[in-house]
Amino acid sequence: MRRDRPEPIDEEYEFSDGLIVSSTDLKGIITYANRKFCEIAGYTKQELTGKNHNIVRHPDMPKAAFKDLWDTIQGGKEWTGIVKNLRKDGRYYWVYSHITPILDESGEITGYTAARRPASENEVEESTALYKEMLAQENQ
Repeated sequence: MRRDRPEPIDEEYEFSDGLIVSSTDLKGIITYANRKFCEIAGYTKQELTGKNHNIVRHPDMPKAAFKDLWDTIQGGKEWTGIVKNLRKDGRYYWVYSHITPILDESGEITGYTAARRPASENEVEESTALYKEMLAQENQ
């Protein structure tokens, strides 16, 4: 585990409402984080702004899931998926994430915006099984 991120603990931080919103530049550096994102992730706005969005990446997430995400949004398309994130205190939380490129007037991608809501129990169950399989393949 990188030193700039907490050690994960097997305890879920549950939230049942609200919309987490953030924006990043082209390299994934956070340029905006709404109050709900700060609350759920356990960081202040100052701690998040200017940091790479992977500050909340949980090690249970397979690399292939993020490769698909980046390939999709860098290609100018929207991406949706279930993501397990890591809080500052080491607990985790699940979100249904919708990420879309930000385009300037000429159609060039200038960054990305993500809107996330709590993932449903069914979404978490399906994703957990899939991600375990993907991680097993990555670790072969």
